[in-house]
Amino acid sequence: MMHKSTVVAGFMALIATCGSAHAQVGQERGWYAGASIGQSSMDIEGCGGVISCDDKDTAWRILGGYQINRNFAVELGYHQLGDASASFPGGQVDFEATAIELVGLGILPLANNFALYAKAGFYRGETEASGSNALGPVDVSETNTDLTFGLGAQYNFNPRFGVRAEWQRYTNMGGEATGESDVDVLSIGVLVRF
Repeated sequence: MMHKSTVVAGFMALIATCGSAHAQVGQERGWYAGASIGQSSMDIEGCGGVISCDDKDTAWRILGGYQINRNFAVELGYHQLGDASASFPGGQVDFEATAIELVGLGILPLANNFALYAKAGFYRGETEASGSNALGPVDVSETNTDLTFGLGAQYNFNPRFGVRAEWQRYTNMGGEATGESDVDVLSIGVLVRF
């Protein structure tokens, strides 16, 4: 398994590389807001065999950001990561996850208002588990802070409006009581600049 510091170092190198690109895509700086919707997938431990899992759900996010220059931006967002469930002999446990994130984006502008980007940062997540097992009712909630990173593509229709397609991972969501799982999100979204 890839070490967290290796992942962060790789994304930071990509962000630094993006700083040398030159193209005219969107505004060079300014505030923006956005929203996205997509599908989340939780990597629930123990799925398979006698444990049946429904690990996919709809996810949505709202965000605000500031574009520092054409190659770098920072974003603060709230992500509803959806629900998942694990069924097994003697019970079922349902999971729900949310996250607040702070990420930096390294942007590689290309021709025709198109850009690729990499993002890396941190999230503060909350995971809730409820249901029952052989020992009785389950009702726990945990918060944790860990890494998040992703890759995406953006197309700007004009200087004020753009669309995105993105993959993002939240590592080690949850904790000892709810179980840790990586959460992957594939999404599409819109951005409006001010």
